[in-house]
Amino acid sequence: MPRVIVPTQLRGYTAGKDEVRAEGATLDEILVDLDRQFPGFRFRVIDEQNRVRRHIILFVGQERHEDLGTPVPPTTDVTIVGALSGG
Repeated sequence: MPRVIVPTQLRGYTAGKDEVRAEGATLDEILVDLDRQFPGFRFRVIDEQNRVRRHIILFVGQERHEDLGTPVPPTTDVTIVGALSGG
């Protein structure tokens, strides 16, 4: 089962945990499972058009992905990064 690394700004949804486990063979399935475990989580990562939000970056292993159909091998980490902006 993949390990998901959770950024600080989303830890309020995971009871403060910085990493969690989620079932799924794709990024989308993992995010659905995370939302089952932690209601509201998926909406903070995916927008109403079913796309990764502008301020979120998803990594499968060391590679960045935006396609929710991206396969996630069971022993691979998924890292969610919250992009920062400002001026």
